[in-house]
Amino acid sequence: MSETGIGKRLPRMEDHRFITGKGRYTDDINLPRQTYAAFVRSPHAHAKINGIDTSQAEGAPGVVAVLTGEDVAADGIGGLICGWMIHSKDGSPMKAGPHPILAQGKVRYVGDHVAVVIAETKAEAQAAAELVEVDYDPLPAVAETAKASADGAPQIHDEAPDNTVFEWSLGDEAAATEAFDKASHVTTLELVNNRLIPNAMEPRAAIGDYDSGSDSFTLYTTSQNPHVARLVLSAFVGIAPEHKLRVIAPDVGGGFGSKIFIYAEETVCVWAAKRVGRPVKWTGDRSEAFLADAHGRDHVTHAELATDGDGRITGMRVKTIANMGAYLSTFASSVPTYLYATLLSGQYDIPAIYCEVDAVYTNTAPVDAYRGAGRPEATYVVERLVETAARELNLSPAEFRRRNFITEFPHQTPVIMAYDAGDYGASLDKALELIDYDGFEKRRQESERNGKLRGLGFSNYIEACGIAPSQAVGSLGAGVGLWESAEVRVNPTGNVEVLTGSHSHGQGHETTFAQLVSDRLGIPADQVSVVHGDTDKVQFGMGTYGSRSGAVGMSAIYKALDKVEAKARKVAAHVMEASESDIEFKDGQFSVKGTDKKMAFGEVALAAYVAHKFPTDEIEPGLKEGAFYDPKNFTFPAGCHICEVEIDADTGVTRIVNWVAVDDFGTIINPMIVEGQVHGGIAQGVGQALTEGCRYDAESGQLVTGSYMDYCMPRADDLPSFNLGFTETACPSNPLGMKGCGEAGAIAAPAAVINALTDALGVKDIPMPATSEVVWRVIQENKPRVAAE
Repeated sequence: MSETGIGKRLPRMEDHRFITGKGRYTDDINLPRQTYAAFVRSPHAHAKINGIDTSQAEGAPGVVAVLTGEDVAADGIGGLICGWMIHSKDGSPMKAGPHPILAQGKVRYVGDHVAVVIAETKAEAQAAAELVEVDYDPLPAVAETAKASADGAPQIHDEAPDNTVFEWSLGDEAAATEAFDKASHVTTLELVNNRLIPNAMEPRAAIGDYDSGSDSFTLYTTSQNPHVARLVLSAFVGIAPEHKLRVIAPDVGGGFGSKIFIYAEETVCVWAAKRVGRPVKWTGDRSEAFLADAHGRDHVTHAELATDGDGRITGMRVKTIANMGAYLSTFASSVPTYLYATLLSGQYDIPAIYCEVDAVYTNTAPVDAYRGAGRPEATYVVERLVETAARELNLSPAEFRRRNFITEFPHQTPVIMAYDAGDYGASLDKALELIDYDGFEKRRQESERNGKLRGLGFSNYIEACGIAPSQAVGSLGAGVGLWESAEVRVNPTGNVEVLTGSHSHGQGHETTFAQLVSDRLGIPADQVSVVHGDTDKVQFGMGTYGSRSGAVGMSAIYKALDKVEAKARKVAAHVMEASESDIEFKDGQFSVKGTDKKMAFGEVALAAYVAHKFPTDEIEPGLKEGAFYDPKNFTFPAGCHICEVEIDADTGVTRIVNWVAVDDFGTIINPMIVEGQVHGGIAQGVGQALTEGCRYDAESGQLVTGSYMDYCMPRADDLPSFNLGFTETACPSNPLGMKGCGEAGAIAAPAAVINALTDALGVKDIPMPATSEVVWRVIQENKPRVAAE
């Protein structure tokens, strides 16, 4: 077995260039005769555009061009699309209003793109953008999710009456109603899943270039899926035919979903490059990221859980209002529907579930997938309900969960998903041991003696990763297939290049993908290079999101390696003059059964290219194979996270004193990288629970949390040392048995934290983010009740 193969804690090979400043990000790229773009953004949440005067800006120093929505329309450039069709309960299609890359007649949120100034330098472009005069006719705005469809709310898109995108449902309403009619107990919660701003370390950036000689375009962009970006820009926006458009996503400094989508800025840059006859570069600043990057979450939910006299769950009903923002982003419609409601069974055997989702437009930035994409929202509903129900039934949260776990697989839920494998009890047992659950009451009493409040919160999450098979997602409205592609090129000297349709933006693919090849071919991982992110080098692929790179992307590589090995066996058999059926391959050596004949993998690779001994009608020279992999099912990572908090009752300051995470990710390629993914996910989930919250002014629609002064990212001292454990049930739907790990922490963490806080405070709910002020106010409000008790 290779010393750098599957299961080894191999340090990330790509990190050397990152930590030594040798990474190559979009902003590091500069082209000859390059110009710079600066966008004129709307200061109003909602307004008509009566006119745009560009004359002063056009005469400013260094200005090459000033372009508006009229220029976009004149060139026949289309708007941005949403690629997942959702139908309402009545069968009508979702109401998708137009999404022009530069506003045409109206702006719909603060930060909307009104015009672009292109100049010789970035400073000149920004200065001239201040000179563009826009005659706005301000309109009333609505920014609150729950009020978007209220009587009298301002109409954002004419195509969507009452600002309603769709009214969708999933599940059996009659069965759920019957369950509640017969219930011994009903638990009810009103929940808000707060809006988040992704804040990747690298802001979005783009460079558009046009070659008049070949009539072709190149776009450098910070994208998680460059192939899909090329498809959308060619087939729907109309930039150029697909074979005339190259999209390159070089090193990308984080995405968390926010770089999946096709945005106005990159589209404008590549379109404008032909307009001005020179490359056009834009690099967003942090303020622009706050304003115009797609936001996440933002649900308002009424949830109910029905239980019988034995403490078993019999039904669930959920009604959610989901904020889409001012426009439908690329995959926005799928997030509160098929990525959300399909996971409402959680880890529990719930006979009847009915969910309704009303998606609404508001005068806010578009909302789309953010780490977990629908799964954190579903887990928050399920785990808050389950924890609250356990307390109301006077059962321990652990016992109530165990009583309702799914224990037989495969398991068909009432909300589409068919879970293939799992052992939820094993994760719970290990988590209880690691947290020292039996000793918790003693620790709580010790905190009380010190004037502190201590609480314990569970989150038994499940997620659906891979987002496939294509036939299934197509039947649910997806506009693309969700397979993955790979090509394995073996060079004559035996080293290997892997070309993958996946894309890395911090996950460590260059290491883990190489480990798979090392394990299969018996060569060192440093003899493997991984190529991604360039549509001219790599065959069409679907990119990275939804924890799909392992289960789907690596499975495509695995299939290509199967073909490489099969071809290499033929080569080895001919060179060693043996029957192909007698060839064995192990630890990088081909050998002939019952003999001492053997060849190293590198020797066989060289023979494949020398090709002196091949019958030309049987074996082609070379050793290069490709594969496409379309999974049979989603994968279903699951686990148990337990958060223990201590609260200073005088100040409301919350300290996480212990965190246990026991996850089942199936086969783990590199434990060190997986642990890092879990750490990062928990940090983001804790951020949502305790510190992060995007706020718009309800009247004006102005973004109140427009910088780090008002939007608080979690810091090192907000987080404990995490105590991680793993269980393993192999995923049966892919050849590697992998499930996915990148989103688990962000999915599990918010419910674990809020369950711990409500346990410590003795309250039913507390809003996120539960800042020290919020916690302090809850303590003050409950002092009379506590004193009376």
